[in-house]
Amino acid sequence: MAALPAIDLMQEIEAGFVAYSAGKAVVPPVGELVMRDPPGDVHIKYGYLVGDDFYVVKIASGFYENPQRGLPSSNGLMLLFNQKTGEPCGVLLDEGHLTDVRTAVAGAIAAKYLAPSEVVGVGVFGTGIQARLQLQYLAPVTACRRVVVWGRSQEKLEQYQSDMTACGFEVTTTTDAASVLANCNLIVTTTPATQPVLAWRADINHGMHITAVGSDTPHKQELDLATLGGADLIVADSLSQCITRGEIHHALLHETIRKDDLVELGDIITGKSAGRRSDDQLTIADLTGVAVQDIQIAKAVYEVSPG
Repeated sequence: MAALPAIDLMQEIEAGFVAYSAGKAVVPPVGELVMRDPPGDVHIKYGYLVGDDFYVVKIASGFYENPQRGLPSSNGLMLLFNQKTGEPCGVLLDEGHLTDVRTAVAGAIAAKYLAPSEVVGVGVFGTGIQARLQLQYLAPVTACRRVVVWGRSQEKLEQYQSDMTACGFEVTTTTDAASVLANCNLIVTTTPATQPVLAWRADINHGMHITAVGSDTPHKQELDLATLGGADLIVADSLSQCITRGEIHHALLHETIRKDDLVELGDIITGKSAGRRSDDQLTIADLTGVAVQDIQIAKAVYEVSPG
């Protein structure tokens, strides 16, 4: 969208996380449709900030066989309403782009507060839209441009390598997850996997940070339980939401981790909760996507758009 360059997205979405963790946001549980044939999921996320001008309803979908049909896997729109009167203020027919962007910005925010001081390599699991956007929005956060990308399709890996090399990254491709872990200490997982793509290894570097963004439903899972269990710090975008979906959901269900040990990203941003304490820690951010991200990006785009 043409409006995005005029917005400080990091600042806007950080403010949303802070308001959420401070109890200044009203965000009901996620509405969800899970499709079986063809496979896909539809999320309805909505809410408002207390004292704000708007409330927002966002519908976003992911249909994972769409690329085979020549279509993008994600789609959707955002609706803004006057918080005082309920009057419609705007329809952002973004076809899922704003959802993709606000997810990537959240990944950059997690890295800003949790990545080790020196990033020697960025590891990306997945080759889709989010795998590209995560790198692009990480660029202002870390000077590292060395990337190892994991995928199952050699054709998609080569296309990803070509696309991101053109964006200034030095990209190595692999179908071996161990190669990512051996060469990178900032990892981002971006897949819709229902079985872990990243599993605990004895040589996982305890100076590593992992941001998991793909598991946004109860049945998706990118990290195995042992990886969560071995972490020194686990950060949720929303504790209440991560209890029911994402990586934390699975680890709590199997009693691999304890709810009392978890912290929210908004509290890390304000300093209420400690983030990374040293470069020897293994930290994990579980980003399931919170409506405050949609509220903040939708408001910002609406306010800078002409008319």
